[in-house]
Amino acid sequence: MRQSPTPVPPPPRPEVLGELAYLSVQRDGDGTVLHRPAEGGWRDVDATEFLTSVTRLARGLIAAGVGLGDRVLVAAPGGYERTLVVFAVWAAGGVVVEVPPNCSPGLLRRALRDSRPAVAVLRDQRQTRVAASLQHELVDLGRVWTVDDAGLEAIAKPGAYMDGTAVRFRVEESTAQDTALIHYTVTPQRRVRGAVLTHRNLLAAAGAAVDRLAPVLASMPAGAATTLLGPRTGGLASCSAVVAGVLAGVRVGFAHPEQVFAHQVREFAPTLLVTDAAFLTRVYEVERSRARQGGWDGAQGFEAATRLAVDLGRKKRRPWQRMSRAIYDWAFARVRDALGGQVRAAVCVPGGLEPRLAYFYEGLGIPVLEGFGLAQTGGVAALTVPGQPRPGTVGPAVDGVELKTADDGEVLVRGPGVFAGYHNAVQEDTQVLPDGWLATGRLGELDEQGYLTVREAVPQVRSGREAEVPAVGVVTDGTARSATADYVDLETQLLAHPLISQVIVLGEGRPYATALITLKRDQLEYWRLINNLPLSTPLEQIALAPEVGAEIRRVVEEVNNGVPPELMIRAFHVLPEEFSQASGLLLPSGRLRRDAVLRAFADEIEALYAPPSIEEGR
Repeated sequence: MRQSPTPVPPPPRPEVLGELAYLSVQRDGDGTVLHRPAEGGWRDVDATEFLTSVTRLARGLIAAGVGLGDRVLVAAPGGYERTLVVFAVWAAGGVVVEVPPNCSPGLLRRALRDSRPAVAVLRDQRQTRVAASLQHELVDLGRVWTVDDAGLEAIAKPGAYMDGTAVRFRVEESTAQDTALIHYTVTPQRRVRGAVLTHRNLLAAAGAAVDRLAPVLASMPAGAATTLLGPRTGGLASCSAVVAGVLAGVRVGFAHPEQVFAHQVREFAPTLLVTDAAFLTRVYEVERSRARQGGWDGAQGFEAATRLAVDLGRKKRRPWQRMSRAIYDWAFARVRDALGGQVRAAVCVPGGLEPRLAYFYEGLGIPVLEGFGLAQTGGVAALTVPGQPRPGTVGPAVDGVELKTADDGEVLVRGPGVFAGYHNAVQEDTQVLPDGWLATGRLGELDEQGYLTVREAVPQVRSGREAEVPAVGVVTDGTARSATADYVDLETQLLAHPLISQVIVLGEGRPYATALITLKRDQLEYWRLINNLPLSTPLEQIALAPEVGAEIRRVVEEVNNGVPPELMIRAFHVLPEEFSQASGLLLPSGRLRRDAVLRAFADEIEALYAPPSIEEGR
């Protein structure tokens, strides 16, 4: 009697992130799990090497005094080395404090003071000097390692003679409810806050994304699925991608930071492309431009091929199109080759791809799965169902997640990936409502099938609960961002200063960026005290004092040092009072009436565009 072989069940999913490196060895053995940049391309990293590297660093962290639940600030550049550090912190039972590697000194100081880490892994000596300036405050901060100095060997050295079982014991002591990551992000009050995510949050979000991608992964031979992370992919984006990759058995490659990402995609030839709308748009535009260089026939042929692909993507097949597809396959092949020629699907979690281009890629046989996620949801909350494209939407909620919209159209999310709140935040400041719904800070709509369409960010300040303004995609690849996102980054950096309360950066449709700034009343009281000013001095007068203006100017100039010239804040105005409901600039819900602010301070805003430089701003 013939009997089919009994299928081997996949290994159970881990409960804590520290188990992932062990899981990769259990499942893949000596199989490749990562690809690290190397001269002339990439070098394969098998599961055993990955586990060995992670446990070496984890032993070093333990020997340096990192205890169970201790925080480790990581500001190292994104890529393979940063991934090893993050996984080592989890294996040691620690908490990763996520800070962008190119963050401003003000943001780094804020994160250090707020998280009070046991050790820190920084990018360069500039960041080390920032940490050293706070040494008298951060009595718990032990070792500070710099990646550009001795690299990862300096971290591993303290634990060189430690038994590896110490790491395994730490993993076994960790629980799903323990904090795994504190991700510093932006709230609608434009404050820098650390979103606290547990092991359960991150694993639930990554697992839900893997489950949604199951049909795509099942269409590939075992071990054939690969993806490439862009040069600027870091923080939560990199963590989410690698965690999902290990869970799904997808080999993750890291791009060379000094090389053009588009060229690397062609060379690496991923089967699963994780990117954003800007990159996919640029690939199409580049190939269309090359077709136009071939003359009128080439341009017209590419446009005809585009119309055919869009029709195919919309399932508008006609009998004659099979022959037409063969005629225009030269155009389709060019686009597929630009993506490496092996792509089975593209994951675009930030969404935003023009529907026509989404249909175009669908017609080429490269479905684009758009999605939506925030740092506070573990990276993903909604994702397109493979085989059921609906361009213009970001798909339905992933398994285990619920979506709904509030009365004002704000998207609310509830599920196992939703974080519990911000680090060191009082209860009334949390953006998670009592019934577990997360206020995302994005406007959107849900259709009858549960597909979500995300609109613009809610441009208001909240008091009582906070929501993140920009959606946090799983990956960015260094492509151009919207001006609004760049202005939010500027506001975030300014708000890292303890004196600044609220910031509105203006610039769209104007020759340069400017800012309206309000100051915190309690900090002005402190300023009055340390400067021996009379108690009768009104706070409004202190806010407009030249010394205060000089301090704000210093902060603005510091922020300008880290941005391109077109984004520099060239003038600012310090307002004597904070925006409030009493002044008519806040709604009863606590949201900022941005249009009302712009009308109320129209004269001040217009005056900001008279001075030619920031030195003449107020």
